[in-house]
Amino acid sequence: MFLSIGVFLFWYVYRDQKIDDILKKVKEVNFNWIWISLIAGILSHISRALRWRMMAKSMNYNPSFANSFFSVMATYIINLAVPRLGEIARPSIIKKYEKIPFAETLGTIILERIIDIIILLLLTLFVTIVEFKTVVKFFENNPDISNKFQNFNYQKASVIFGIIAIISIVVIIYLRKKFKHTKIYKKFKELMLSFYAGLKSFKKIKQKFWFIFHSIFIWLMYIFMIYISFYAFDYTKNITFIQGLTIFVAGSYGMVAPVQGGIGAWHFMIISTLIIFGLDFSDAQIFALVVHSMQTLLIIVLGAISLIALPIVNRKNNN
Repeated sequence: MFLSIGVFLFWYVYRDQKIDDILKKVKEVNFNWIWISLIAGILSHISRALRWRMMAKSMNYNPSFANSFFSVMATYIINLAVPRLGEIARPSIIKKYEKIPFAETLGTIILERIIDIIILLLLTLFVTIVEFKTVVKFFENNPDISNKFQNFNYQKASVIFGIIAIISIVVIIYLRKKFKHTKIYKKFKELMLSFYAGLKSFKKIKQKFWFIFHSIFIWLMYIFMIYISFYAFDYTKNITFIQGLTIFVAGSYGMVAPVQGGIGAWHFMIISTLIIFGLDFSDAQIFALVVHSMQTLLIIVLGAISLIALPIVNRKNNN
């Protein structure tokens, strides 16, 4: 289902492009800049692995860098197959090769995602303030998205969420009283405590400066990945850093869409924003196609290497 949505969006964006025209424009791309942008991507993945190791160490575990990095890359390539499945597969990989409980690792991954969301929201706020006219223009050019925001009943959603929360609390209290002496309840409680330990791992990190540094560095590299790519195309060389940041934020919301690797959704968001900054539609299409394809290729290559290397590296360690 998710793949079909992504494929449809991709077809919708590129339905008017001819293959020969695409290939002709791709030959004009300076791929030296693309390779440099991919280095920024690799650095972000390394930084994410180092940051996760800090959380693991705060829980008195000492995973190897190799397993930390390979598990991160395995997450990305698995997400290309099934969105968000990688977040479940990663704790299983860590449990298998580092003997760290599944729930604790999952807790740290949830914490990572919370931090990512906070940073994305802060960037969105900054872009909205600095490039307010651009944001307004984006919604004017895409009335379907604007209408969805306007038609969303926030009051009704709040009431429904409140009712669900109250019912959930009542059910939990009832089940706790009835089953607290059973083995299933004790096992579930142990699982939740492990999950909570992963969530609060930040509190026990000794070198909080480096944790914050990695959290910022990861997103800086994400930004530089797309900003450096602008120099690979004649028609995007003059885009300013703030404009590039705006384009990056728009693309980020395409990446969080429930489709494999943001396919279609990322292209739509990037193209729509580039057009606002004066790019020709076909040029914006080529930019999105090349940059997304190369970034996806990086994930596939590093992810495949990681899945192959994990059992090999750990076999040597066991020996």
